[in-house]
Amino acid sequence: MADVRINTKRKKGRISKYIYGQFAEHLGRCIYEGLYVGEDSPIPNTNGMRNDVISALKELDIPVLRWPGGCFADDYHWRDGIGPKEDRPYMVNTNWGKVVENNHFGTHEFFELCRQLGCEAYVNANVGSGTVREMRDWVEYMTFDGDSQLVNERRANGDDEPFRLSFLGIGNENWGCGGNMRPEYYADQYRQFATFIRSSQDIYKIGCGANAEDTEWTEKVMKIAGKFMDGISWHNYTFEDGWENRGKSDDFDSEGWYNNIYDTERMRKRLIDHIAVMDSIDKEGKVDLIVDEWGNWYDVLPGTNPGFLYQQNTMRDAVTGMLILHIFHNANRRVKMANIAQMVNVLQSMVLTEGERMTVTPTYHLFRMMKAHQDGELLDAAYDEMRYDTKYGTVPKLSISASEKNGAVTVTIANTRLDCDEELEIELDREFAAVSAEVLTADNMCDVNTFDEPDKVSPKSLAAELAGNTVKVTIPKMSIAAITLK
Repeated sequence: MADVRINTKRKKGRISKYIYGQFAEHLGRCIYEGLYVGEDSPIPNTNGMRNDVISALKELDIPVLRWPGGCFADDYHWRDGIGPKEDRPYMVNTNWGKVVENNHFGTHEFFELCRQLGCEAYVNANVGSGTVREMRDWVEYMTFDGDSQLVNERRANGDDEPFRLSFLGIGNENWGCGGNMRPEYYADQYRQFATFIRSSQDIYKIGCGANAEDTEWTEKVMKIAGKFMDGISWHNYTFEDGWENRGKSDDFDSEGWYNNIYDTERMRKRLIDHIAVMDSIDKEGKVDLIVDEWGNWYDVLPGTNPGFLYQQNTMRDAVTGMLILHIFHNANRRVKMANIAQMVNVLQSMVLTEGERMTVTPTYHLFRMMKAHQDGELLDAAYDEMRYDTKYGTVPKLSISASEKNGAVTVTIANTRLDCDEELEIELDREFAAVSAEVLTADNMCDVNTFDEPDKVSPKSLAAELAGNTVKVTIPKMSIAAITLK
């Protein structure tokens, strides 16, 4: 039996609700068919948004949604997505699948989606192929009131009141698909673009940060442009065995399981390195780290468009997802937002659709089980990780995080082992009156939810014995659990 000690008096910072953010790009079937089907679709919808998908996603209490990309953002010109749909120009989405993009989902549709989800908006502006004026005009179109040609154009297009734009990203992956820029060049571009973000709204400005382990980009951009930004982004995907051997999403062996677990350790170490660089430059901690693309990236499912990045979702995704979210919890001093890639039908998604059918994934259940952590105070949780060896290095058997909000304590636990359960005795520093718990696990590590078996991997209640200030519980192998104390 492993001992866990939680000190509710020792707070370790607030877990920003934005860590549980989402991402929707014009990529594959994320927007079209996934979130948006159009007002004339036989699939039940409200103003074009799928009712079944929206209903499921609302259960996650999504705090923020990033759009329109991703690589698509630096190829997106906002004027193509406003006005009557029949008049909107179409284009080829050269980033993803070379399919026709008809621009029927644009600015107004995005803010309608945010309204239906009850979340805040994070828009990525086009730096790679756009102009300062284009971005400046888009900000005015979205956020200004009063009398101007752009404001009146927005009103003519159906929205009298300004949209609430909480976050604005200045470019995306400008070291790669966003222009193959050098950090010095991008930093100067950022300074210029950011100067023209003028609005009566308080818009949080996010600079394009680094990929994976590239701390040189972080250092140079922070030194040149850091004082002009509120946050800087960072992208890190996790794989079965590296980018060249991403593996299959629904067919892997124990080595594939443990390699993926270890890749979360790589991510943790990279995050620490980037934070150290930020600390050396921004000693007062004014600039936040925004992990606005993360998640497991595997080979696409056979028979699907390679440019659509459609993959399945197993317990491996739920376990690694919890490990990574716990990493963000522990780095809450710097990490203020994270956006998993992506919300529907792309990479490590919450929801899968096929025509009129829909199913939620193990990662969906992960986000629902962990939502009580949003804006909670991280508590000191002491326990033995019980590390063990993998092909590349050691990983923890257990990952545990605890937070308190409105007098309730939430404890989330991942058991990374495929072969053994773990009995826990959780001791707190005060007594509680009630406990409830649920667990997500599967019969087989490759089990998935399908349209024919949508509940194959779904949460179940977990027996938890409460005696005063102590909880006894058994965490099954390859599982995630959430415990609530009141």
